[in-house]
Amino acid sequence: MFLKSSFNYINEFFFIIKNQVRKIYLNSSIYNKKISKVDENNLVYQPSLNILSSLIKYEKQKNKIEDFKVQSIWENKNINDKNFKKLHSFYWLFSIDLKSSNKITQSIIENWISKNQNYKAKSWEIDVLSRRVIAWISNSKITYDGSDNIYKNSFNELVSKQVNHLMNEIDRSADFNNKMIGCSAIIITGVAYKNRKFLDYGLNLLKKIISTSFDVNYFPKSRNIRQMVFYLKYFILIRELLKDSLNDIPEYLDEIIFYVGKSYDFFWGSLKQSLLFNGNNSSNYEDFDKYLNLFRYKFRNDKFDKSGYIILKNKNVILAMDTGNSPGKDYSENYQAGPLSFEFFFKDKKLITNSGFFQDHNHQLYGISKSTATQSTLILDNSSACNFKKNNIGQSVVNKGFKTFDQQVTYEKNYWSIQCSHDGYLSRYGVIHERNLEFNSNKNILIGKDKLIKKKNFKVTNFEIRFHLLPNIKVTRLQDNKSVLIELENSGWRFFSNDGMIGVETGLYFGDKNNYIENQNIFISGVTQSEEQLIKWQISKI
Repeated sequence: MFLKSSFNYINEFFFIIKNQVRKIYLNSSIYNKKISKVDENNLVYQPSLNILSSLIKYEKQKNKIEDFKVQSIWENKNINDKNFKKLHSFYWLFSIDLKSSNKITQSIIENWISKNQNYKAKSWEIDVLSRRVIAWISNSKITYDGSDNIYKNSFNELVSKQVNHLMNEIDRSADFNNKMIGCSAIIITGVAYKNRKFLDYGLNLLKKIISTSFDVNYFPKSRNIRQMVFYLKYFILIRELLKDSLNDIPEYLDEIIFYVGKSYDFFWGSLKQSLLFNGNNSSNYEDFDKYLNLFRYKFRNDKFDKSGYIILKNKNVILAMDTGNSPGKDYSENYQAGPLSFEFFFKDKKLITNSGFFQDHNHQLYGISKSTATQSTLILDNSSACNFKKNNIGQSVVNKGFKTFDQQVTYEKNYWSIQCSHDGYLSRYGVIHERNLEFNSNKNILIGKDKLIKKKNFKVTNFEIRFHLLPNIKVTRLQDNKSVLIELENSGWRFFSNDGMIGVETGLYFGDKNNYIENQNIFISGVTQSEEQLIKWQISKI
């Protein structure tokens, strides 16, 4: 143990030294000279803003550039990190009326260039820089058109310089989303300037991202639904840019769009509901659906399982369950430990939910939202089914995960069944958790059976099985201590169990991004026993 700790300290020491040396190099005149070697290119292709519309939340009321504090826009030294990124990414350009003054817009960019033309750690971060390049080129009608040659040369040179920096640094980024945004910025620059070096590099990087970030079923290795939609938006953006600029579209890009599109239909297109598994938030993709229709993309999924998720549905009911393994460490910064958790809808109203995800990793609620206790599943000893460890930027990643196995699914007209097991509590408590969910559509009854299978290293501990509810749902615990009434907007339900103690507790719901509100959850609690243990419960419509 001492030897291992010593090696860790040594590695950490050399990591810090290496980073300090690299910071000095990036701020040196040598590095500045390296990335300043640019081709004499002119901007020859201007992408349609329609192609970018999947990434931008357009305001109905456009702003006039004249309304901005042009002279002092870069002088605010007390701006917080979030607003700094927004300002220096220039995505606010998408909210500007195209009838605004080109001269004023270009003077703002000119002022920015005079202060930031050389590398600066904060304003040249990969995500900020990438968005800035995308915004400058995409809004070229106000950022470029009508300017003189001196401004155009300065603009062109700095775009190329920033992309040179991107190409130099992007492989070092551990953030897969930032890599995707950076890849798109490189490609859009290659297309806009007809720069083959940039375009080829961007397309090769795209291929690399696909091969490293997706599993054999073409789903993100993070198992994150929100990230799947994120990737699809950028894949389609790149494809439409290539198509519109009359460049060849690689077969691997068409292939990944085809399969990720099927996943999109699986999780959203056929449901129009948000499932709060593994880092997802309540989302509405209706605008993206309009974007897909505009560019004639139609995706159809014909399966009920996808990369460790089961979704069974009819015209009234949706039953979704997470039967997948925990992701690897490098893909788990947004992962929540919810093995065999489930969600249940009736007539578009969610009856049983998971608690959602608090994305800000600097906030204490981030760690809480990742715990097994915030999922509708079984918890032993108030601990999570996998072990998390903080990485060097403060995100909690999987240190020791779990495997799921013995999955069985029956999907008939009037009877559904999902059964699966996981070993997340095996090494610590000597327990395998097996869950079976059965739904009878004739009677509208969901029956659950949570089995605790004991192994040699079994240890007695407390258990809880939680069923989280949306904040607006009303519950009433009955005097028999075995039943709870649940009141939805469109129906009433009865939760019942003979096994363990039944209770109702106030919790937190994180379904809305980086926000929380109190909710209620029903729980069954007890103590594990040395023999095999079966806890039965049911939720029936009344």
